[in-house]
Amino acid sequence: MKLLRSILAASAACLAFAAPAAHAEDLSFGIISTDSSAVLKQRWQPFIDDLNRQTGLHVQAFFATDYAGIIEAMRFNKVQIGYFGNASAMEAVDRSSGEVFAKVLYANGDAGYKSVLITNVNSRFKTLDDVFRNTKDVTLGYGDPNSTSGTLIPGYYLFAQHNVPVNQTTFKTVLPSSHEANLLAVVNNKVDIATNNTIELGTLEKKNPELFKQVRVLWTSPLIPSDPLVYRKDLPEATRQKLRDFFYHYAKTDPREKQIMAGITGYAGFTPSTDAQLNPIRQIALFQQKQKIAANSNLSADDRKNQIAAIDAKIDALNASSKQ
Repeated sequence: MKLLRSILAASAACLAFAAPAAHAEDLSFGIISTDSSAVLKQRWQPFIDDLNRQTGLHVQAFFATDYAGIIEAMRFNKVQIGYFGNASAMEAVDRSSGEVFAKVLYANGDAGYKSVLITNVNSRFKTLDDVFRNTKDVTLGYGDPNSTSGTLIPGYYLFAQHNVPVNQTTFKTVLPSSHEANLLAVVNNKVDIATNNTIELGTLEKKNPELFKQVRVLWTSPLIPSDPLVYRKDLPEATRQKLRDFFYHYAKTDPREKQIMAGITGYAGFTPSTDAQLNPIRQIALFQQKQKIAANSNLSADDRKNQIAAIDAKIDALNASSKQ
């Protein structure tokens, strides 16, 4: 009996030690709010289950109502891994100790996706000229402030090119929301026009062809690099290696894994990437800052000149690094 009690005690001690070790690395995986949390959870949970099973890590999904929620959560170490758009990844790298380590691959072979401006097929807007003829009579469904395809890209390539700032003065109403909400608002005639992207349109066409027929595309942007994955730079190297090994090899051959990736948003897996993929987005953001400074009448001529020169230097540095 003494021997039995000793064995049981030793076993209990081993279990007590082993239990915390099994979950020694509790991580949160932040996923930007392109859709509702319920939809995102349904799409991503099977992938996260595989992540835990194959790496031995204990990863839980983290959702927020906006992109800033994921950026701030990573900043305060509440989130250690994140699925971002390029603009929000830029914020995570600059403000939240983040580092790009991977980007998604698309099942159709595309190297990225595109921003679009959409309207209802039965709306009065047939062309961009119809939109910009009198924007004060137009209700715009816009993206999250940190959205690449919903805000940054159309803000630069579309609205800035037409000298139309996106605000409540130039438009009748501006309603920032998620891609999913903006798409449904167009389908249901709740807004006149809305920004979105080709990924969401492709998903709608596949899942609900009849609703897709209610959408007219008025404008399409240049190609946007595919969405990046970011982890905190202060994660242990062993943990980062586990994550890299998992993401780089996931869904390469296994049919079940391929099905899971296709169910997220038509993805085919992941490939290595670095912070350098954000350079084109940085250039656009800097150019927009430059425009704001040039138009700021509260600045003196010298201040305006010095601030613009500082931004030009950053743009030149990005151009140089992109050529290396």
